[in-house]
Order: sequence, then C-alpha cells, then structure tokens
Amino acid sequence: MRQVEHEPAGSADTIRAGELEVGIIDDGGSGVPLVLVHGGESDRTQYATLRSYLGPGIRAISYDQRDSGITVNPPIPYTMGDLADDLADLLDALGLQRAHLLGTSFGGAVVQHTAIRHPERVASLVLIATTPSFALCPQKVGELFDMAHDDRQKAVKDYFVTPEGRADLHNRAAQTLAYRDPDKADRRHAAARQHEVRDRLEEITAPTLIVHGTQDLLAPYSGALLMKERIPNARLHSIEDGRHAIAMEFAQPIAGYIREFLGVSAA
Repeated sequence: MRQVEHEPAGSADTIRAGELEVGIIDDGGSGVPLVLVHGGESDRTQYATLRSYLGPGIRAISYDQRDSGITVNPPIPYTMGDLADDLADLLDALGLQRAHLLGTSFGGAVVQHTAIRHPERVASLVLIATTPSFALCPQKVGELFDMAHDDRQKAVKDYFVTPEGRADLHNRAAQTLAYRDPDKADRRHAAARQHEVRDRLEEITAPTLIVHGTQDLLAPYSGALLMKERIPNARLHSIEDGRHAIAMEFAQPIAGYIREFLGVSAA
C-alpha cells in the first residue's frame, strides 16, 4: 500500500474559528467538502495516507482539535459538546454552510455529537473505527491513556494494525500518535470518558457510512452494529479482521467506499 510520510504543503496554516486559532490542512478547490476529524491521540496530519487516495472531486480538510497540533485554546476543561461546537465554528470560518464529516475513533465521537447538536450543518457522516459510547470500550483503552507516549507508540503493533500489516505500517501508525503534555492529555481523556450517545443515535438524520474492522480491539465491532441499527439512514462496511487503524491500513478500499458514498465519480 502507499504510505505518505510528510504533511502536505500548507499544513502549518491556521484559521480563526470562534475563540480558537485552529491548525488546518485544506486541499482547497471546488470539490465536495469533506472535513476529516482526527483521533484522540493524533492531530491534523493523521490522514496523510487516506487523503492521498481520495482523489479529485473531494476538498479534504483536516484540522487540529483543542490541545492538538498547532491549535491554540485556553487551558480549561471541555466536553465532547464543546468539540462539536468548535467544528461548527470551523465550518463558519471556512464559509461552509454544510459539509460532509469523517471521523475516526475519538474523531468519530466528535462528529456524532456534531450531527446531534448541529444537524443543519452536516451533509453526511463517515464513522470509522469509532463507538457511540466510551462505556463500550475495553479496559485497555484506559490503560493506553495512562501510558507514557513512547509506550503508547510501542502498543500500536498489537492494537492498531493487523499482524499482516505490522511490518509495513507499525512505524507510520505509531507516528500518527502525537505527544501532548500531561495537562493537555488529561483534558482530552476526560472528554473522551464522557462520550455517550447510545440513546441519541436516532437523532442523527444525516446519511451515515460506518466502516469498522471486525477485530477492532479498542472500539469493539458491537458498537458499529449498534450504530447501524439505531442511526436511521446508516450503512455498514465491515473490514474483515481489521483493527483500529483501518483508515491507514485499508486506506485504498475505504477511500473507494467514501467516494461512492459521496457520489463522486471514480478517480
């Protein structure tokens, strides 16, 4: 598979969104706007491999959430709802009334809250390797939160990629885990632990594509089945034996699913 090791040009750009100065990578152009929302331990550069496969006709936009990358935010606690509101503010800053939202893991939780709190801003959802509730996650997720950054990177080979993908992907997947100082990490982990929308999934009215690995050890596949059952207009693509980093390890087929879902002609 193709691996992309460096950020695209313009990746150090920032944009004022609400009260935050937000780090952003924006492909620009007139394609379908797709906002890529990164995972809990990553930043705006997480999607380098996936965006390389998305192809023409899609304007891929990734950004740094609070306490991530080069975004500047106040050192105060926040909730998943706050992160959803931040995303709505980003759409305002970009001049987008509506956009398609793609989130992986923690980012998938952010876009679920956004679809519930700001349904008029969401054209569709793509939920990859995520969960409708932190309570569904195994104890190992909390253990990963408590690990030192270097130890968490070492754990990638066991929890993020398949045994077949370890040789090619272990280092690249580990590099997507960004270092945060303890205060920033604690704020993000506290927000993650509050994530719970199982009883509100019926409120998500946007067309929804769910992509999930059947052997995800951090966001169990049962959560994907629950989202498929409760989100009114949802479809599910299962990645057989896929683990948590499917958006990287299976980037090419997943990009194809996304293009088909968005109605963008083949590249």
